[in-house]
Formats: sequence, C-alpha cells, structure tokens
Amino acid sequence: MSRALEAFTRWVETVAGLILAAVTVLVVVSAVGRYLFASPIPDSFDISQLLIGAAIMWGFASLGFRGTHIKVDILADALPPALRRAVDAFAWSVVLFFVVLLAWKMLGRVEGAWRSGETTFDLQIVTWPLLALVWGGAAASVFTVAARLVLIVTGRGGLEHTERAEADEAERRA
Repeated sequence: MSRALEAFTRWVETVAGLILAAVTVLVVVSAVGRYLFASPIPDSFDISQLLIGAAIMWGFASLGFRGTHIKVDILADALPPALRRAVDAFAWSVVLFFVVLLAWKMLGRVEGAWRSGETTFDLQIVTWPLLALVWGGAAASVFTVAARLVLIVTGRGGLEHTERAEADEAERRA
C-alpha cells in the first residue's frame, strides 16, 4: 500500500509542478507581450489566478501524505509514543475534516460556474474546467490526508521530523 501511495503522491507532485510551470509561462509571456509589444495575453490574469489555486491545492495534496509542512512539535516530542500517536491522529482528523469541507465547497463552486455559464472577461472562456482542476486537487487532498491518517492510526506512520523522513527515504533507496 505504501508504494502505491508514494506513486500516487509523486503523480500529484508532477501535476502540481506542471500547473505551476504553466502559470509561470503564462505570466512571463503576458508580461513580455505587455511591455515589449503593448499586447498582453487576454485573460492571462484570470487564468493565472485559477491555475495558481489549482497548483496550491495539488501541492496541498502532496503535503497531505508527506506531512512535511511547517509545524511545531515541542509538546508532541515530549509525549510518550502512544500518546503522541493519539495527538497525531487527532491533528490529522481535524485536517481531514477541513479538507473534506473545502473539497465539498469547491465542488459546489464548480457546479455553480457550470450552471451559470461563468466565463472570463475578455475571451469568454468558461471557468468551470479550471475550477474543476482546483477541485481535483482538493479531492486528491482528501485522499492523501485520509491515507496519512490511516497510516498514523495503524501505527505505520506519524509526524516524523524532516530529517528522519529524509534519512528513511535514503535508507529505502540504498
């Protein structure tokens, strides 16, 4: 199961990276067009906003499984392992609750944009596919956070320090 989750997380990271690359290209090309040719890409601002939202949500899906976000473990590090696992499980349960709410509300936003025929200002591009890309990241986040919670509850994972996680990964590769 862990290998499948690692493969899925690598795929999620690839999607996030490709979306971020697309935003970068769009912004650079539009800026060059604006300042050198007085002709920016129409709707580049709206499209880049939606793509940045998608990149954030897909990146959050990766963070949901890896747990390598910024955290303060002063209290948790001082606890015995069993109690620390309970604290970790509670913390990830709270994260899962909010990620599920976010995915649910984002799905409602996608549905609303689809039903209303919402478009961008200049080119009249429908926005629901880009919003669906954001929702896809939120849905992937639900999956990865739930997988992390299962690993914590079953005793196969926890909130390791980055150094320990990197050492474990290096050991697995060797």
